[in-house]
Amino acid sequence: MGECNANIVPSHLNSCSKPLFRFPTPCYPHLNVSGTEEFCRVGGKRSLSGAAARLAHFYNLRGRRTPQPNISQVTDIQMQDQTAQQILAELARLSRAVESLAPAPRIENDLGAADCFVWNADTRHLAPVARPNRIDIGLIKGVDHVRDILVDNTRRFARGLPANNVLLWGARGMGKSSLVKSAHAELAAESETIAPLKLIEIHREDINSLPELMAILRPARERFILFCDDLSFDHDDTAYKSLKAALDGGIEGRPDNVVLYATSNRRHLLPRDMIENERSTAINPSEAVEEKVSLSDRFGLWLGFHKCSQDDYLEMVAGYAAHFDLKITPEDLQAQALEWSTTRGARSGRVAWQFIQDLAGRSGQKL
Repeated sequence: MGECNANIVPSHLNSCSKPLFRFPTPCYPHLNVSGTEEFCRVGGKRSLSGAAARLAHFYNLRGRRTPQPNISQVTDIQMQDQTAQQILAELARLSRAVESLAPAPRIENDLGAADCFVWNADTRHLAPVARPNRIDIGLIKGVDHVRDILVDNTRRFARGLPANNVLLWGARGMGKSSLVKSAHAELAAESETIAPLKLIEIHREDINSLPELMAILRPARERFILFCDDLSFDHDDTAYKSLKAALDGGIEGRPDNVVLYATSNRRHLLPRDMIENERSTAINPSEAVEEKVSLSDRFGLWLGFHKCSQDDYLEMVAGYAAHFDLKITPEDLQAQALEWSTTRGARSGRVAWQFIQDLAGRSGQKL
């Protein structure tokens, strides 16, 4: 045959790894391949259609018939392509799984964003609370003595004077949590504070992260009330030991700008039967009990809340009704309030508030 223009076939066809087509060397000496040389790659990828098109063009220019591909080899390439795609899909899935195990990116804490925050132990983030759930401190009735003690302790702390950690314990629904939030609201508005007063809620499940939270708050200029609602510990719960060290006894100690207020239905934060079991089974019963109750000793103030009398309950109801200007006569208000407490089987500040919500709803008034 006559001479062939070497530019007709791209030079990258000279590199191959798996046979698809064969060329007779004598007719095309300029290709610089042997009689057993095969072509199978185009542009660095397996492409039967691309290679076949170029070879068809080359052969048509020479008046020769285009060679047919090997079907078994085509099937083999397709199976390899499917396997490669499955491997890539599995690698992508494993990559996503590994990324999900990575810790969440750290979020900077903006202590000026709000007056109240909620501590998120997983992300080490203080989430600001735009609208705290609290009431005016004047609406909390029947606990005047402990209210005054808590407000006085909080005022001293806000002014940079020594103050104690506080444990508010006792009957449920008597305003322990409400009093903490209301006291903070009242003192945060005073101008005599040396720095902004912030309230941070830490959940009982996150007590183990308390040292990390204190490390974040220690260098800040603000004053912080750490608030843990319904703090208590069950059998085989050792989290109370880390709380003991964080409050008092650790080498760093409690930061000067931090105080802890906790509420609980238990005076010693531990079940009574747990303490009794320690007393009955220990070699030295007194030492065992002291170990269990030493946590409550970390709180300098114990404020007890007891069940209210009927007069206190009615005073709470009347205070709520006057504050929200509910349209009802005093006689009807008292009669309905007593009926409500009888059906609930209890009298407390929480029961009084629930009655007021029901009364306002039935009257079509918003609170």
